[in-house]
Parts: sequence; structure tokens; C-alpha cells
Amino acid sequence: MPQNETGTKKIMLKVNGQTATIQADDPAMPLLYALRNDLGLHGPRFGCGLAQCGACTVHLNGEAVRSCVMPVSAVAGKDIVTLEGLGTLERLHPLQDAFIAEQAAQCGYCINGMIMQAASLLSKTPHPGVNEIKTALAGNLCRCGTHLRIVRAIQRVATAPGLRS
Repeated sequence: MPQNETGTKKIMLKVNGQTATIQADDPAMPLLYALRNDLGLHGPRFGCGLAQCGACTVHLNGEAVRSCVMPVSAVAGKDIVTLEGLGTLERLHPLQDAFIAEQAAQCGYCINGMIMQAASLLSKTPHPGVNEIKTALAGNLCRCGTHLRIVRAIQRVATAPGLRS
């Protein structure tokens, strides 16, 4: 990692298909901080800081990971996808569209993690059953109680032919 005269390290990240270089005083800084504070991406959220709630979930080389405990130095050069990278305002990802259609958010704080975890599940298991969906989301916390709507939104995508992008 290149270092400048003050000891700050430059770390190159590939986020949502774009390359960005950030300055990191501490290479152990969580990826979540770089995404939110340095790159202005607010899909991933700080929830617990312990990888237990899922609000900070992103995809790292196609796998769902908790960005609140992932050191930014460990992801240099790897493909990172945030909620903003799944779809665009012009063309929502089918999961984003389904979550809106099912009104799956109440406060919405957990939705980033729910959608990112669901996208990871659907990439591996295109047609999961209800129990598989619930198992995949077991590590994502929602205090508002919209679990049934969240499961319905994921089922909507899993059962609709040709909807996944």
C-alpha cells in the first residue's frame, strides 16, 4: 500500500464498478467507514459494529459480508457492491422493486442488509423456499416486524421467471 509523508496509506477500492482511492490513517478501519464517509455511499448502515445485525452488508467478490468488521486494507482490489450498485433509479434491481411492491420496509434501517443478503441467496439458489429464505436472513435483524413482507418480496423475485438481473 502506498504511503504518503504523514504515514497515511492510500488504498484503492473497486466499488460498484468504479475505482476509488481513499486515504486511510488506520488500515484496520472498517470498510463501512470508507464507504459512507469517504465515498458517500449510504446504503450500508452502521447498526451494531459487531457483524450481528446485517445493516452494513455488502457484496465482496459476490459474497455477502459485514462491512462493519471488514478492514478496508483487506478489500483492496476486490469487487465491492453496495445497495447503490445493485440497481439504479432508472432500473431498480428486481429485489428493490419487489421490496417496494410488498411495502417491506417500515423504518427501513435493516433493508440494506435484507436486500443484499437476499441477492446473495438468489445468486446461489435461484428458487429458494420459505425456509431457505428465513435461514438466509436469520442473521439480519429487523425491529419493526416486517419479516413477512420481506419474505414475500424475496419470494416474488424467486418465483417470477426472468426477473433477476
